[in-house]
Amino acid sequence: MRERKVLKYYVLDVFSNESYKGNPLSVVFTDGNLDLETYQNISKEFGYSETSFIYYSKTEKALNVRSFTPTGIEIDGAGHNLLGAVCGALLKKIPVFEEQQEHNRFVIMKHSPIPVTVSFDPVTQYPVVQMHQKPAIVIAEIPTYKLAVALGLKMEDLDSNDFVPTIVKTEVAHTMVPIKSSQILNDCVPDNQLLIEISKEYKFEGFYCFTISDQNQGNIAEARFFNPIIGIYEDPATGTAAGSLIGFLTQKKFTKPNTEYKILQGVKLNQPSLIEVMNRENDILVGGSSIITMKGELYL
Repeated sequence: MRERKVLKYYVLDVFSNESYKGNPLSVVFTDGNLDLETYQNISKEFGYSETSFIYYSKTEKALNVRSFTPTGIEIDGAGHNLLGAVCGALLKKIPVFEEQQEHNRFVIMKHSPIPVTVSFDPVTQYPVVQMHQKPAIVIAEIPTYKLAVALGLKMEDLDSNDFVPTIVKTEVAHTMVPIKSSQILNDCVPDNQLLIEISKEYKFEGFYCFTISDQNQGNIAEARFFNPIIGIYEDPATGTAAGSLIGFLTQKKFTKPNTEYKILQGVKLNQPSLIEVMNRENDILVGGSSIITMKGELYL
């Protein structure tokens, strides 16, 4: 019997300090790039919205990250897939930043450097990672009636007084969809086929449905995220979309620049996640922490 190659992995719950909350992510430790089919098979086997594969590149002096969905699509962007990958590397004691300057830390994803800032929670000692996303770009508005039908809502359920559905991009283009209340947000049942058709027509990925929260709740907004075009029917925490939302809200003068806010996501899935966001002059910070929930070995 031939000896099979063994890879170690963690499953982390991202944007949470508590196991079985947040957004689960499998992080697989490799010693370099794998065959495309291997990435896809492992990601399908785990079945999470994304699986990240990481190794330390001595030539680039940086952590190298590749992320795949269960349907085999490779994704980029500084979302939970990247935050969890960095937390996983740090929790495994991989010295990913020792050859980098403290004010210029980065990881490599799809051959591009993505800046990150790392600190450690003084109580838990878990790593807290802030990803530096590009400034938000408003691309286009989408007619309210199209989204209302696709989300199983009435037109009046979408909060058109302050905001209209708008495609916004930091890392990935998503549509910000304003909803009138938390109850309406959590009651909506989307038609995935209609969402896919809208995504194709307007050339973007996911739908970040959000409602503005009461100011005393500790979070500026509550959100749900649907991205069926890449096989994610609902995601408990979405860093790329949260960055777009704070950029959108700041451009609308609803939130202030250089001020940290939190976005609550995943309530409907019983996986509440808190995403820390801040809109700055030249970038958007999206951050949080992760906790290891499982670890093990997989065989090639």
